Amino acid sequence: MNPLVVPSWLAARLDDPRTVIFDATLPPVGVTPPVDTHARYLAGHIPGALFFDIEQLSDHATTLPHMLPTAEAFAREMSALGADDRMTIVIYEQEGVFSAPRAWWMLRTFGAREVYILDGGLRAWTEAGFPADSGSVHRAPANFHAVLDPNAVKNFDQIQQLITKRGQILDARSAARFTGAAAEPRPGISSGHMPGATSVPYTDLVDDGRVKPTAKLRELFAGKGVDIQQPVTTTCGSGVTAAVIALALEIAGAPQVSLYDGSWAEYAQRPEATIEKTC
Repeated sequence: MNPLVVPSWLAARLDDPRTVIFDATLPPVGVTPPVDTHARYLAGHIPGALFFDIEQLSDHATTLPHMLPTAEAFAREMSALGADDRMTIVIYEQEGVFSAPRAWWMLRTFGAREVYILDGGLRAWTEAGFPADSGSVHRAPANFHAVLDPNAVKNFDQIQQLITKRGQILDARSAARFTGAAAEPRPGISSGHMPGATSVPYTDLVDDGRVKPTAKLRELFAGKGVDIQQPVTTTCGSGVTAAVIALALEIAGAPQVSLYDGSWAEYAQRPEATIEKTC
């Protein structure tokens, strides 16, 4: 299933009660003062769209950022928003490609069957001449049945096993953070990379606010020495842009993709973790 849809496809389904739309925009990293993406959502969004608050929908029992909540907690939140796991769910973000793939991955990982991303996001929607609404949106409560797919998620111990077995690990952070030449944005965490990991900055997968075409993605992964027919695990700083790689791999046709949810925020804090630098 191609996870990308175009504005006209979504416009034809706006009045379908079995279609739910989410704005899943996280504030861009390193911008001061922080961008209030929820306020931007209220100011202008696709008609009927709800706000998918990745921070709110993450696990708050851990100090690690953006971690998956329990299936029960996710089901409760999705049900309250008015989404069930059998609906057609469309995710978009306000600009670029950054956080919408994380929402896509979360929903898929908890069993939603039809989850798509609007190619080009809100900008593509408005440029196509479709209208935007303002204010909050409410739907009647639904019944989201969440079941975690354990094959979609990796933990620290599994990452250690992958490193030992020389499994394919793709890192979405910038090349400078990967090599150790640039500092991590989170204080007290060393930059560098996991032994055997491959640097695939998520920005290399995007062109003008859209994920690159299938052929370009396959060419890029092949150029990095990635065998997309074999299992691949993605990682990044906090589990968000790792989902951009996961999305690109799905588009490219990779059948076995998992995501290290703790990512570098967890790995670099573990005393038993080996960190390599190549700067």
